[in-house]
Amino acid sequence: MSKLTQLQEYFAARPPMAIAVSGGVDSMTLAVVAHRSKPGTAVFHAVSPAVPADATARVRHYAGKEGWQLQVIEAGEIDDPQYLANPANRCYYCKTDLYQTVTGKTALTVASGTNLDDLGDYRPGLIAAKEHQVCHPYVEVGIDKDGLRQIAGELQLNDLKALPAAPCLSSRVTTGIAIDAALLPVIDEAEKLLWQQLEAAMPLNGIRCRVRPEGLAIQIDSDQAFDAASPAYPPAINAVQSLFKARGFAPRARQVTVEPYQRGSAFLIDALQVP
Repeated sequence: MSKLTQLQEYFAARPPMAIAVSGGVDSMTLAVVAHRSKPGTAVFHAVSPAVPADATARVRHYAGKEGWQLQVIEAGEIDDPQYLANPANRCYYCKTDLYQTVTGKTALTVASGTNLDDLGDYRPGLIAAKEHQVCHPYVEVGIDKDGLRQIAGELQLNDLKALPAAPCLSSRVTTGIAIDAALLPVIDEAEKLLWQQLEAAMPLNGIRCRVRPEGLAIQIDSDQAFDAASPAYPPAINAVQSLFKARGFAPRARQVTVEPYQRGSAFLIDALQVP
C-alpha cells in the first residue's frame, strides 16, 4: 500500500480534523489530502509579520481551488514578550499561541504537518503540540520529507512539491536578538530582492538573509560551488543595504557578508542576550 493511500485511509477512518497550515509543502499537502479524504475538515492559517505574504496568498489560493473551510487567524505571538525575546525555545511560545488560538475556535482535533525528519531536530514546538493534544498524521503513517513531496507529486500538486523549505521569518534572526515585527517583512523583501539579483548568475535553491549582532549574512543555497569572489555579490549587497536604509533599518545592514547556506545557523541554543 502506498503512503498516499495510507494517509488517505488515516483521515477517512477518523472524524474531521482541523489542519494548521503555514503555507509550506508539508502542511499544505496534508490539508489537501485531509480535505479530499474527509468532508468537514477545517483549515486554519495564522497571519503574522513572521509569515511571508506569499505563503498566505498560497493558502488563500488553495482554499478557493480546493473548497477548504478556511479560517485566517491571528495567533498573537507577535504580542507575546516571551516570543519576542527570541530565546532558544522561541518556537515553543509561537506554537503555544497558535494552538491555544486554534483550539479556542474549534472542537476538532488539530493536526500539524510535522513529518518523521522533524523528530531528529530540536523542535520545542513539538512540546507545545503535545500539551495541546495536536496529532501528527505524517509521523503516525511513517512519512518523511521526501515522502510527502512524493505525495504532492502523485496528487499533481507540482507547485507545492517544488517549494523550497521556508521556515518563519523569525528564524532568520539570531537567537537572543529581540524579534522586531517591523523588521520581519523587510527580511522577506530582501530575500525576494536577492533572488531577483542573483538568479541569472547562479542556480538557486534558496536564499536566507540572516540578522546577526554585527549585521547581515546573505546565505546562498545553490548546487553550484560557492564562490565568495563572484562579481554578482557586490551589487546584491548594495541593493540590500539600500533596502534596509530605505525601510529605516540602516544599522542592521552596516556589515553584510555573503556565505554558503547553513541550515539553522541563526539558532544558538546557548546564546546570551544581545542588542
